[in-house]
Amino acid sequence: MEQKKEISVGGQAVIEGVMMRGPDVIATAIRRKDGTIELFREHFVTKAKKGTFLGLPIIRGFVSLIEMLIIGMKTITLSANRAELDLKENAPNPAKASTEKSKTVQQLENLFSYVIAFALAFLLFGWLPYWLADLVGFSRQNFFFNLFAGVMRAVFFVVYIWLISKMKDIHRIFQYHGAEHKNVNAYEKGIPLEIPQIQANSTIHPRCGTSFIFFVLLLSIIIFSLADTLVSAFIIHGKIPLATRLAYHIVILLPLIGGVSYEILKFSGKNINHPLVKILTVPGMALQKITTQPPDDSMIEVGLVAMKAALGMDLDGHNVQIIQDVT
Repeated sequence: MEQKKEISVGGQAVIEGVMMRGPDVIATAIRRKDGTIELFREHFVTKAKKGTFLGLPIIRGFVSLIEMLIIGMKTITLSANRAELDLKENAPNPAKASTEKSKTVQQLENLFSYVIAFALAFLLFGWLPYWLADLVGFSRQNFFFNLFAGVMRAVFFVVYIWLISKMKDIHRIFQYHGAEHKNVNAYEKGIPLEIPQIQANSTIHPRCGTSFIFFVLLLSIIIFSLADTLVSAFIIHGKIPLATRLAYHIVILLPLIGGVSYEILKFSGKNINHPLVKILTVPGMALQKITTQPPDDSMIEVGLVAMKAALGMDLDGHNVQIIQDVT
């Protein structure tokens, strides 16, 4: 009989790899062009510990959100650097390729990319939803103005995810995302951790970060709509300036929404068969149909190595090169 594991493990997809987070270790496994799997392990202990202020319900959710973003950016950067090594090593003239761009030029390119990404995010999720609500004719003091803007924000997010999923490189990341979920599902069910058995599992998982983000989006529609209507009616007494609106959304409301969403997702993961949970998880699970794609066996192995390393399991039988290990 299958027995669900008590030790929690989860992670995220990176460029040609998977990061897994165990109880006190983060492990990132990356497939290089020569077929080897590079492994990076480091200690990690969450700041949201039980019995502390940061470990209180809702607060721990916002802390976990920040930690997730930091870890995510760090591991994505790591995998991008390893992918760049592959490009240099496979270039016709590796020595020339490594010196073609100065460090300053690379930093300027990275800065430009961040500026463009921020500008697009502001356009799609900040300004455009409110512009469309104005265009439709809703009064800015009206609850439905804010509700319409929130729904548009969610629609733009889903369309954006769907569009980028058509890009080859993003599609491969989504395949590694599927590999991560298949491995976690197999582990939690207690079935043998062999590639054929792991492949038989679903790419969908209730604790996925995609579901968390979508919970944040849906909850923000309700809370932002109520807050904006109340602020407009009782504090500003009129049209809320966009800068003011974004300021209290980000500084005050977003931490609250992130914390509540975390608690909902945590409850969902432990009570997946509860009727209410099944309803709450439908949107996030549906979105995972886009953000997870069927992986091949080599991707499953990368996810398996990352998961075993995060849980302190033996790595025999895998072509692994340990680049960084816990001390």
